[in-house]
Amino acid sequence: MTYQVRIEGTEHAFEAEEGENVIAAATRAGLMLPYSCRSGTCGTCKGEVIQGAIQYPDGLPPAIDADEEGEGKALFCQARPVSDLVIRVAEVREAGDIQPQRLPARVERVDDCAPDVRRVFLKLPRDKRMPFLAGQYIDILLRGGHRRSFSLANAPHDDELLELHVRHMPGGIFSEYVFTNMQAGALLRFEGPLGNFALREDSDRPMILMGGGTGFAPIKGIVEHALHIGVARPMHIYWGARSRQDLYLESLPRHWEKLHPSVDFTPVLSEPAPEDEWQGAQGFVHEQVLADYPDLSGYDVYMSGPPPMINAAREGFIAADLPADRLFYDSFEPGRD
Repeated sequence: MTYQVRIEGTEHAFEAEEGENVIAAATRAGLMLPYSCRSGTCGTCKGEVIQGAIQYPDGLPPAIDADEEGEGKALFCQARPVSDLVIRVAEVREAGDIQPQRLPARVERVDDCAPDVRRVFLKLPRDKRMPFLAGQYIDILLRGGHRRSFSLANAPHDDELLELHVRHMPGGIFSEYVFTNMQAGALLRFEGPLGNFALREDSDRPMILMGGGTGFAPIKGIVEHALHIGVARPMHIYWGARSRQDLYLESLPRHWEKLHPSVDFTPVLSEPAPEDEWQGAQGFVHEQVLADYPDLSGYDVYMSGPPPMINAAREGFIAADLPADRLFYDSFEPGRD
């Protein structure tokens, strides 16, 4: 059995399966409601039930009392619909709606992707979750007050593990650790989510998404989120790298392109190796975008990568009539020790 849940004052509605809590059902539908602990102890997810009935699996959760329940208040991370619902709750629509947290995480696994790139998967404590928008980043907190910023490569609906793409920076205090000593089970602390680089869901303009190197990480999260919520407008993904081995997840965007008619993928290599036998686009990735789209006036452009790429692309895209307020970017500035 499924139940219809409608958010009062909006056009948004979603279905909850029997026994599924409201937060989980909304997330599965591509909507983000406020939450934090997902265990009923913090109260972040508190809202109101305007119509319908709910129940809690283990009695009244700690962050709500009987008087509040009598007034129609509910903790949506624990509340299970037992009928169709109309609820009143503030949706998370932009980065400013989410308060950054400082949280611990354990390293679940580390995967080699390329000689100088590893994917690090972090698991939060059992009773914690971190709401975020696709494209945002976290700061790993290190000794001595140092921080290292990494974009989240997973989408919000897939938040059991947080995925980071880490490039080896010789001498870097965090990347050296990742490539020499990090093991599954290691404990880290971080702050997040941070940043305003995120999908603008209210736009109807076709999208160009451009990543340079590990700048593919937030592009991955944004595309996976867009596909999950059913965005149908065209998405052309460009990934710039030096040689083919630097396209460390090349099969993934090719898979998106094969499955979704709205998705195109163009990899661009600046220094292909002879053994690559590369027949694709060559040069700087932003120049390939401009060759394919000399008039950007009708597009939204998302880009992430090293500052030289960002700066050159920004100048070129604005000259191609891209409105400045339709250019969204995240510059990957290496941490300095």
